[in-house]
Amino acid sequence: MPAEPMLASPLARPVVPLSWVAEPKWDGFRVLVARRSDGRVLVRSRHGTDLAPAFPEIAAAAAEQLRPGVLLDGELVIWEGGRLAFERLGQRMGRRGQSAARLAEQIPAHVVVFDVLYVDDVSTQTRPYAERRSVLEGLFVPDGLRPPWTLCPAASVTDLSTLRTWMSWSVVGVEGLVLKDPLQRYRPGVRGWRKYRVRDTTEAVVGAVTGSLARPGSVLLGRLDDRGRLRFVGRTVPLPATAARDLTPLLHPARSDHLWRGREFSAGWGTRETLEVALVDPDLVAEVSADVSLDAAGRWRHPVRFLRARPDMAPADVPPFGAGNEPASG
Repeated sequence: MPAEPMLASPLARPVVPLSWVAEPKWDGFRVLVARRSDGRVLVRSRHGTDLAPAFPEIAAAAAEQLRPGVLLDGELVIWEGGRLAFERLGQRMGRRGQSAARLAEQIPAHVVVFDVLYVDDVSTQTRPYAERRSVLEGLFVPDGLRPPWTLCPAASVTDLSTLRTWMSWSVVGVEGLVLKDPLQRYRPGVRGWRKYRVRDTTEAVVGAVTGSLARPGSVLLGRLDDRGRLRFVGRTVPLPATAARDLTPLLHPARSDHLWRGREFSAGWGTRETLEVALVDPDLVAEVSADVSLDAAGRWRHPVRFLRARPDMAPADVPPFGAGNEPASG
């Protein structure tokens, strides 16, 4: 099994040669799943973590459905309430035994498969993507793989109607597109593919900044809930110098009743490191560009891009907490 799967580098625009192929980009955990010739099943994360104990239904399906000597590459996902629930994957990590089995019944996982690296213990990695795709499709013919396995759709980048449809799936958590050269072999750990994330423009309230009010480094954003409380929804990437300079005169020190006073903010998903922040009076609205990766509450899981301040808007004009990337009306 490769130490690391093949990866994708980001694109600001989905522009690639017309011969390339596109696939939907799923919001889940990258996973490599194998059934070895000795019958042993392996379910590994991108970084080599053994996921089989936490996702016993996937290990069981691999043992039952994969023929010996097959290794698949895909995305581990959970559907809930008609959307991809990334946060549910995190809740299942670290579970073992009866706890893991119970969650497998309550919120079962699926694997969206988009590549095959071994068949009958013979590596397919030196073969071009187009050939690997044909082999993979052969595993899903009638009486082949069935749920929890799903074959990832693929289409030519010239099929604009299909690509637009996939990008419209952002409302259920599909993040965008992965773009692949049909002549390229599989290169573990190399960013040989390309990825394009769907982004939306929306608004949020400036609640704090990293750095200082005189030199803001990034912006912590919030939205009002149904009780009028400012709830944290995400953080921007580092501000360009011009944006920081333009923002500075609009920031005012927080009052003593700021609801975020005493709260700690994580420096990133999956880390215990916290940020040093300066609270500001939450009366300034920011327009931001955000991708579609949201948690169950509608908070952005990835940093967003600060576009401009909107002093013409009031916090009450901003979409409410939990609205995700829905833009403000008017």
